Amino acid sequence: MLFKKLKDMKTDEMYDLASEIRDYVVEVVSAGDGHLAPNLGTVEMTLSLYKIFPPDEHVIVWDTGHQAYTHKILTGRAKALSGIRKLGGISGYPSIRESIYDNFGVGHAATSLAAALGIECAKKIKNENESQIIAVIGDGAMTSGMALEALNQIKTVSSRIKIVLNDNGMSISPSVGQLSQTILNRLRTMKAYRKFDAKLYQLFSDAILKTFNEKIKGSLKKLLLPDNFFEDFGLKYMGPIDGHDIKMMVRTFESLKAVEGPAVVHVVTQKGKGIKYAEDNPRKFHSVSMINPSNGVSMEVKKGWYSYSDVFGRVLSQIADNDDKVIGITAAMEDGTGLSYFHSKHPDRFFDLGITEELCTTFAAGASTKGLKPVVAIYSTFLQRAFDQIIHDVALQNLDVVFAIDRAGLVGQDGPTHHGIFDISYMNLIPNMKILAPSSLEELSAILKSVIGKVHGPVAIRYPRLSEIASIDDVIYAKPLKDPFKWEKLKDGKDGTILAVGSMVKVAMKVVDQAENVGFKIGLYNCRSVKPLDMEALNELRASSRIWTMEEGSVIGGFGSAIMLKAPDLRSKIDVIGIDDDFVQHGTRSELMDISGLSQEKLSLKIFSELKIKIQEG
Repeated sequence: MLFKKLKDMKTDEMYDLASEIRDYVVEVVSAGDGHLAPNLGTVEMTLSLYKIFPPDEHVIVWDTGHQAYTHKILTGRAKALSGIRKLGGISGYPSIRESIYDNFGVGHAATSLAAALGIECAKKIKNENESQIIAVIGDGAMTSGMALEALNQIKTVSSRIKIVLNDNGMSISPSVGQLSQTILNRLRTMKAYRKFDAKLYQLFSDAILKTFNEKIKGSLKKLLLPDNFFEDFGLKYMGPIDGHDIKMMVRTFESLKAVEGPAVVHVVTQKGKGIKYAEDNPRKFHSVSMINPSNGVSMEVKKGWYSYSDVFGRVLSQIADNDDKVIGITAAMEDGTGLSYFHSKHPDRFFDLGITEELCTTFAAGASTKGLKPVVAIYSTFLQRAFDQIIHDVALQNLDVVFAIDRAGLVGQDGPTHHGIFDISYMNLIPNMKILAPSSLEELSAILKSVIGKVHGPVAIRYPRLSEIASIDDVIYAKPLKDPFKWEKLKDGKDGTILAVGSMVKVAMKVVDQAENVGFKIGLYNCRSVKPLDMEALNELRASSRIWTMEEGSVIGGFGSAIMLKAPDLRSKIDVIGIDDDFVQHGTRSELMDISGLSQEKLSLKIFSELKIKIQEG
């Protein structure tokens, strides 16, 4: 293991290794897909940490995980990194199924402190107290509720946990809120203390004067930092230190090792460090796919292609132009959700509340009670965190809140922590909730205009991580639907009917066309309304000989399941097609659609074989 060589490495050798790792990360990510800027920022920090706290002797828990590529390289996965996020390759995040050095599986932010406390508790009960428990967490994740809840319990449970706070002033977008903008900013900008600390180290480097040095430093901290957020929670605070100064970090981590109780080391890093284009625009280069490594220019530029996120942001801005009660809310995902368009045009009505999905939801509920029209844009996988608030604060009160659920369905290389395959199921069971799924960019535009400010009660609009070629003007100026809760019949067919939801409509159309070429006539409905179901259309389908429901989501509690419940007399002729009761691995979206049986090829094979059997039996 490469981390074992760090123990005897000199500072210059560690800098050389850091340079090699950084070049390798750029090479791997630019040729494929992955998180670039966050991993460039944590190279020296990880090397220094593992020199003092080897991961075979100590438990290191990473938060979120998109900054852990150096960790993977040091723990035996350097060669495997070339296949990261590819089908059959290693995960882009730490995974307990992948390595004994991945102590906790991550992907969502703010889990490290809680997980580390639980691991420490288990080791205490089992009398395994010889190793240190270290949580590495970013400043963006530290603003999340669960991180603060865990921080609040550290002293109470007599924890000895050590925290490494990786502070780059960002999550994906710049970090927001009082903790980042005021408290951490005050700590990270104490240059006078940092300079004096370095001089003290030079003056009192002799071991005999070490204790005296620490006492002077403690007094100086009280003078320069009279109010310390972390020390108020009972943690010894160390820092801020330069996250790219290996010598300083090694010395600090050595001091951390000697601390008996809980402590936090505040490390200030630069996202995108060492690569100018990533340093200049860390938001753009947070996650990339197929770029020129020398200049960062995308190798996959498609003119005339627009994502569902782009369309959502542009159309919401257009709606807000004519309605001053519309507000946009997101959880540290301004760019990813497309709300950057809305922000630029309506800054006073844009709210990025950080990595706080629960807060975003109840904030929207409160705003709705006073007549505003809140639209909450959050990825499907992250909205799971606000399940209670959706039920208790929004749906129970039947408030007018629109949830724009981005990345619904299979998202590809981010894998099981990020697939949005449960939103239909968890929204479906909530009274008063309405669920819509556009099948195209134009339909997304039309649905937004049909719902915002016009439909009473909560509405969820789910759409995939996809791009389509389109005339953006035609999309943005699409007309509202007469009734967004009515299904659209696209084809008649005597041999059966497909009820397709959202992204599956276009796939199903290809299946229907292919079926026609081989002599089968299959009907097709665009079931844009998942809840409520179009009962009038379902009544018409009682004459159909066979029904297939298709959804890019879990079959348990999903669209097909709801039809079986609402129309029990149709059960004998319905075949529910979707994601099986399992977590889906990472890979390209097309690969995962095929593995899940949702590709055109797999669907055609399934349906044609069933029809042939039926004909033979008949």
